[in-house]
Amino acid sequence: MEKDGKGNTIMHKFLRSIGFSNIRKKELEVILKGIVRHPEMMKVAKDSEGNEFAELSRNFAPDIGITVRGTYQDDNTFEMDYYYPYMIGTTVTTNEEIDVEKHAEKESYAGVCDELNLGVTLIFYLQNVADYLMQHNKFSSHVNCGAVIAGLSTEGKILVPIQENSPKEKANVYKNEERSQLMAQARDGDEEAIESLTLEDMDTYAILSQRILNEDVLSIVKSTFMPYGIESDQYSIIGDIIEYNFMENRLTQEKICGLRVVCNGIIFNICINEKDLLGAPDIGRRFKGNVWMQGSLCIE
Repeated sequence: MEKDGKGNTIMHKFLRSIGFSNIRKKELEVILKGIVRHPEMMKVAKDSEGNEFAELSRNFAPDIGITVRGTYQDDNTFEMDYYYPYMIGTTVTTNEEIDVEKHAEKESYAGVCDELNLGVTLIFYLQNVADYLMQHNKFSSHVNCGAVIAGLSTEGKILVPIQENSPKEKANVYKNEERSQLMAQARDGDEEAIESLTLEDMDTYAILSQRILNEDVLSIVKSTFMPYGIESDQYSIIGDIIEYNFMENRLTQEKICGLRVVCNGIIFNICINEKDLLGAPDIGRRFKGNVWMQGSLCIE
């Protein structure tokens, strides 16, 4: 179990996202011990130091729960290292090549990829570490199989959609595809593509500078995906809601809202406690909030 310097259990910030907003440390310790004794899902692999690394998980709502990670000792006892709340995504978010990097302080990993649609490097907390470790000799640190991404949020709000006519939407789709091709060429060192993107950014900045004088920024910016705070895998996003449903944490009976959003051309799931969501979600409306990105590599 993840402890602080005094031996106390650390309360994970995103526990409230999956319906544990009022849980106490002693209650959490009982839950974690219960997961270790009776996990619903269990995966074991050799870690980077040759230990028998294990992931033990239990759902408290559909595809939403807590994973405990640690190692099995020689006497077959399990020693907990840390835990984290999770949501399992339902859609392949990216098919780009992914680099997997180990965190310095413990046996946890981050996935890193350059997703052209986002314009920034996508970094996410790796969920299926045991799967990766079992395939590590085959894949090394580079994985070409893509990833399924989901995010946990502790604060969010629902925004009205931006009105757009069909011809303009079709033009935007074509423009986005063209920009993605230019970005791919620029990444390979094409100077003409770099120059085209620079001129386009300058034109966009000039247009926005004029519009912002008379319009609200949220009526101009349809979607956004930006790094948030000092954590490398947390982002501030605005995305269109394409699916939503309400669930209940079967232990606490707290209501959880599950969203599927499209943001800058990529699709991923978001989980947020109903009490932390301002507004009523609906298909076509937008979600604005800060999310902790998690993801699973698409390893067979």
